[in-house]
Amino acid sequence: MFEKVLIANRGEIALRIHRACREMGIRTVAVHSEADANAMHVRLADEAVCIGPARSADSYLNKSAIISAAIVTGADAIHPGFGFLSENADFAEMVESHGITFIGPTAAQMRKMGDKITARQAAIEAGLPVTPGSPSLDTVEDAKKWANEIGYPVIIKAKDGGGGKGMKVAFSDDDITEAYTMARAEAKAAFPSDVVYMEKYLQKPRHIEMQILADKYGNVVHLGERDCSIQRNNQKVIEESPSPALNQAQREEIGEIVRKAIEKIGYFNAGTLEFLFEDGKFYFLEMNTRLQVEHPVTEAVSGIDIVREQIRIASGAALGYEQKDIKFNGHAIECRINAENPETFTPCPGKITEWHAPGGLGVRVDSEIYSGYSIPPFYDSMIAKLIVHGHTRNSALMRVRRALEEFVIDGVSTTIPLHQEIISQAEYIDGMYNIHWLEEYMKSRKTEK
Repeated sequence: MFEKVLIANRGEIALRIHRACREMGIRTVAVHSEADANAMHVRLADEAVCIGPARSADSYLNKSAIISAAIVTGADAIHPGFGFLSENADFAEMVESHGITFIGPTAAQMRKMGDKITARQAAIEAGLPVTPGSPSLDTVEDAKKWANEIGYPVIIKAKDGGGGKGMKVAFSDDDITEAYTMARAEAKAAFPSDVVYMEKYLQKPRHIEMQILADKYGNVVHLGERDCSIQRNNQKVIEESPSPALNQAQREEIGEIVRKAIEKIGYFNAGTLEFLFEDGKFYFLEMNTRLQVEHPVTEAVSGIDIVREQIRIASGAALGYEQKDIKFNGHAIECRINAENPETFTPCPGKITEWHAPGGLGVRVDSEIYSGYSIPPFYDSMIAKLIVHGHTRNSALMRVRRALEEFVIDGVSTTIPLHQEIISQAEYIDGMYNIHWLEEYMKSRKTEK
């Protein structure tokens, strides 16, 4: 087992990784920007190294500075968390070339499954269901040709995309030129490549994802599904597990399909396969070769510490259990709490004047916020995750309602009021929502006002 792990991230996920390490008897190294000198993970880690100014490009995305910090402190492994360099194959390769273990898949696996076009081909070969789609599109004429072959509506996507960037929908030939041009422009601005491709656009799908764990010896298990359909601008807002849209036969079927696919692909460590689900059918969307923001809901229903398992697998340990040993219990819901205006979604950095996290049975809060902490304006606005667990979905709904009422964050605006509003809507309570529901609901609410 590792003796010292460097945590190449910030915020609540850095603290989450620190806690898992300490419970395993592993010492931790926090790296931080100048703006994060007072962050909680920095204060709790065994060692801390400043790796640059506030700007991410100069700190959390600075590969050389992070590896230098690992060498100087004698860290024998690096955990990248999510975001930043977590799916950067070049970084993983650099880490391994310096004799340090990267806690995640290999660079080759990352390149294969992180690139949406090659991942799609790998998914087809591994037996995963996919939507009709195209290869990379070099011109507008290519886009028009494939759109007519696939059938409108279609969605043009950046091959390196994520978070809703580099994605544009076209409903006819009249839309294609603009959609293609804008998707490539967004991809060029946000990602390493401006290459785009096309898929059939599903009108009212759910976003269902499957969490997997795989060791280096070919053993694979899935930890059930998460429903991530409550989204705004393709950004997840609320997640839950299991999905209220699936019956037991459907979840067992897709779980086994995913497990066998990962065996064929030869992937190891933690990973998530994302699907669109419509009219009883699954369509592979992409694979995330890292830890997910919403991993706590899976931990709640499976009882498995996913971060701990990532570390064990990276150290060379076998899973030590089979699919039949995984027992799912109850229902879990996660609310992503952002420091944003709940109406305009404008980021609201600033000083926390009062902080009170909810507690009680089945309530978990992942955050490194504390009273007196100043939220820097340079990073993602998510400041906390509220996770609740109950024996049934109804008990989880009652618990999340109560927990949100207890949650106090003063000094900045947050999205807590939005979460309270969402969970009180009949469609959400009944589980009758899709990936467009939240945006449609917010539009109708504005019209009524």
